[in-house]
Amino acid sequence: MSRYWSPIVRELVPYVPGEQPKIKDLIKLNTNEHPLGPSPKVIGAIKAELNDSLRLYPDPNSDALKSVIADYHKVTPSQVFVGNGSDEVLAHIFFGLFQHGQPLLYPDVTYSFYPVYCGLYQIEGQAVPLDDDFVLRVEDYRQPNGGVIFPNPNAPTGRLLPLSDIETLLQHNTDSVVVVDEAYIDFGGETAIKLIDRYPNLLVTQTLSKSRSLAGLRVGFAVGHADLIDALERVKNSFNSYPVDRLALAGAVAAFEDEAWFKSACDYVIAERERVATGLESLGFDVIPSAANFVLARHPDHKGADLAAALRQRSIIVRHFQKPRIGDFLRITIGSEAQNAALLDALPDIV
Repeated sequence: MSRYWSPIVRELVPYVPGEQPKIKDLIKLNTNEHPLGPSPKVIGAIKAELNDSLRLYPDPNSDALKSVIADYHKVTPSQVFVGNGSDEVLAHIFFGLFQHGQPLLYPDVTYSFYPVYCGLYQIEGQAVPLDDDFVLRVEDYRQPNGGVIFPNPNAPTGRLLPLSDIETLLQHNTDSVVVVDEAYIDFGGETAIKLIDRYPNLLVTQTLSKSRSLAGLRVGFAVGHADLIDALERVKNSFNSYPVDRLALAGAVAAFEDEAWFKSACDYVIAERERVATGLESLGFDVIPSAANFVLARHPDHKGADLAAALRQRSIIVRHFQKPRIGDFLRITIGSEAQNAALLDALPDIV
C-alpha cells in the first residue's frame, strides 16, 4: 500500500520513543518520567472540569494558561505560546522559524527528535560535535546557519550550559533564531527566559511533562519575542486551532499555582540524583555531571547493551542508545527512593 504514500514519507526516519513495556512489578527508569505523582491541586482541577463543558471546544488561545505562565516568568502573554507538549511546539518552530535555506545547527549528541523534524520539513541539519567531555562549545556555532537549537541541560548527557555561554552564543548569532530547549531546566539550571527581552532571536521552550509530573497531559510552551510567538501562532492556527484540551488547560494552570509542591518535588529528584550518581561511582561507573532528572553513565569493563540486558532480566528498564559516542552509556532516569535503591542493589552482582 506504500504506493499511495507521498514521496517524502519514504525518506522519513521517525523518532523512536522510550519503551513503554507492560511487565508486572517493573522498575521503569527509561523515559525520564517523574517518580512522584502530580500536585493534588492538579488532580482536583481536572476533576472539577469533568462536567457538561466537555461538549464545548477549549479556549483556542489558551489565555488562562498563557497568563499564568507569563506571571510566573515575569513576561507578557504575547510572549508565550502553548501547545500539546514541547514536541508539538518544537514542530511548529522547525516549520515556522528554521526554513531559511541554510543548515540548522545542533549538537551531535542530543535530543533525537531534531534530525527527525529536519527530515519531516526538509531542513538541512548539521550536527556540531560536543567536546570529549560532552560539553557544548559555543565557539563552534560561529558559522553560517539557518538556526541553532540545543537542550539545556542537554539530553541525553545531562550537562548544563551556563547562561553566560548562552548569551555569548546569542551575541554571535543575531541573524538566526536560537532555541534553548529547557525540558529539564528545573532540576538544576537557570532558565534563559530572563534573556528574551535583550535578544529578539531567542526562543525558550519548556514542558510540564518532567518537573511538574504531567507527561500524560501533553502540555508544553515557548517564551520569546512577540514576533517569534506570532509566527508560531500563525503556524498553529493553520494546523490545529484548538491544540490544548480543557482538562489539560485546567491541570496545567493548577500546576503553576502550586509552587510548594513543585519545589518539593524538584528537591526530591535532585537529592535522589546525587544519591544515584554517588552509588554508581562507588561501583566504578563514569557518571557525566547532570542537571537533569537522569544520569548518563558507563562502566569501563562492560558494554552498555550488556548492562541494559542484565538489568532487564531483573525487571529494571533503563535507556540504552545504540549510537556513536554513547553506545556504552546508560541513561538512567531518577526514580523513587525505593526504585533507585533497587537499581543500586542489583548492579554489584552485574558489574
